[in-house]
This record gives sequence, structure tokens and C-alpha cells, in this order.
Amino acid sequence: MLRFILRKLGFACLILWGVATLVFFLFMALPSAEEMLVGQRSDVKTKEAIVRELGLNEPLYKRYAYFLNDLAPLSIYSDTEKASQIPGWRLKLGEHTLLMLKKPWLRSSYQSKKPVAEMLMDAFPGTLLLAGAALLFAAIVGIGLGILAALKAGKTTDHLISGISALGISAPSFFAAMLIAWLFGYVWHDWTGLSMTGSMYDVDPLGRGRVRALHNLILPCIALGIRPLSVFVQLTRNNILEQMALPYVRTARAKGLSEGRILFTHVLRNALNPVLTAVTGWFASLLAGAFFTEYIFNWKGIGKLTIDALQQSDLPLVMGAVLLSALLFVIISFFTDILYKILDPRVSGV
Repeated sequence: MLRFILRKLGFACLILWGVATLVFFLFMALPSAEEMLVGQRSDVKTKEAIVRELGLNEPLYKRYAYFLNDLAPLSIYSDTEKASQIPGWRLKLGEHTLLMLKKPWLRSSYQSKKPVAEMLMDAFPGTLLLAGAALLFAAIVGIGLGILAALKAGKTTDHLISGISALGISAPSFFAAMLIAWLFGYVWHDWTGLSMTGSMYDVDPLGRGRVRALHNLILPCIALGIRPLSVFVQLTRNNILEQMALPYVRTARAKGLSEGRILFTHVLRNALNPVLTAVTGWFASLLAGAFFTEYIFNWKGIGKLTIDALQQSDLPLVMGAVLLSALLFVIISFFTDILYKILDPRVSGV
């Protein structure tokens, strides 16, 4: 088991290194940062100051090495002024050399000058709440509708549920989000009482500061959860019908067990294993895929923060958001593999 964990951990580190390298060289292909920050101004001295401040006058290989050094938990810095801006444990190796044990340093935003990691962590709870609520909604409703469709196989109810789920899978998320926001937040606002946009906190008109507004979560939760819900419906229905055709079900019926007991005691236990696997995979996808949903509903999370950063050419913030999304995928995949190994020791260590 330890060997399996170490191998998976090694693969995870390689994936993160590959993503970090790809992100670095991809963003280096964009226009120079000083050009984007200066905008319409053509002040040469301003550009030169920005180049020196950001280290853009260094060769590409040095900038890449500095980038990886900032991301590494154990780093060496010769620039003590820069190191003083990074929180962590320090060990002085020489007059101008420091060994640091720290969290990955994602540098500072071009626009706000705040640490990127701090900005991402402030926005992450909103994304986590939205993704978790959407997944819970999709799992409960999707599995329930899948069971109903399987019990009514071949009937009008089955065809209706299957048709709606097929539509949910095929509809692009951003289109579904805009349609839901327009219908429930604008056209039917008098009946639903919901707004087209809103975040986890609203400003209290009575002057009591921020107040929690969880009703703003309803529409983005539905919009983000439609696709996984549709997948869960199809998986649950098909797996139940497959299990119902196996010999052990006929044996249970021959023993006189009721259909309800057969379904909930025997069939669901086997039929829901692939569904639970899909739920685990979709959680990572929803965390990273909430960008357009957050932007459309003005829900304050990593997605909206990243799109705003793209509009402002804030490259460190965009790079940090991409790296955080990759990290979430790798962590969830890593623990999913460990869970599979615990549940089924026959899983290969590759």
C-alpha cells in the first residue's frame, strides 16, 4: 500500500510540474507584461521600471527557474528584499542567501498588488460552496430520477426522464446558466423572488454590514448541476436495469422477496458503485468548471475572479488560478485512487 501511495504521489508531482511548465511558457507567449500594464502610455522610463520590478529583463531560463523556485515549498533566495515579502520559515545560509520553507508563492497581482494566494483563498470558499451544492443537488435528484426511470422502464415516465436528461447533457453550461438566470431571475421573478445575479453575501440596507444571502445560491447551483444530474440519471437507470437482469435477482424473486427489498437491499448496492465513481470525478470538474456560471450570476468565486483578471491582463492572478485548479484535480484524483485501492486491493499500482 505504501509503495502504491508513493508511486501515485510521484505521478501527482510530475503532473503538477508539467502543468506549471506549460502555464509558464504559455503565458510567456503573450504580449509583454509591461505593454499590458502601461496600456496606451508610451513612457519608456515607466516601461523600464516595470521590467526591472517584474524581472522581465532576465533570460527566459532564469525566469523559469525563479518561477519554479517560487512554487517549490523549499526554496533558496539571494534577493533578501523579495524574500521578505514571502511568509515562511527562514534559515540564513550566507550574507545574501536564504533557505525558506514556505507555501507556494504565486507572486502578487499586477493590478491590486495583493498576494495572489491570498486573493484566491478569499474567493475559494464561494467556489467550494457552489460546487458542493451543485454536486449534492445533482446526486440526490439524479439518482432519484434514475431509480424512477428504471422502475418505469419503457413507459411514458421513463421516456420523459430520459429525454430531459439527454437535453441536459447536450445543453452547454453557459447557455443553461443564461437561460435559467433570465427565466427564474427576471421573467418569473415575481413568483420565485430570486435575482439574476448575487453572491454569498449581500450588503444589508439597514447598515449592519454584510449579511449571508444563500438564496442567491439556488439558480447557479441548478445551472451548474444540470449536466452531472443528467449523467447520474442515465448511469443509475442503466445500471439498475442491468442488475435487474442478472441471475441473483431471479433467485431473490424465487425466494419470495418483495420488489422493494430486492431493489434497495441488493440491486442498488451494486448499481450505485459506478455512480459514486462518477460523483467523485464530477466534483473536481465542477470546482474547475464553475467559471462561466460564476461570471453569469456574478457569484464571487475563483471563476469570476479569474475572468475579471483576464479582462485586466492580470497574468499572475490568472496563472495562480490555473495552477490552483490543476492542484485540485490532482489532489482529488490522488485520494480517489487511494480510496479505490482500499476498497478493492486488486487495483493495479500503475
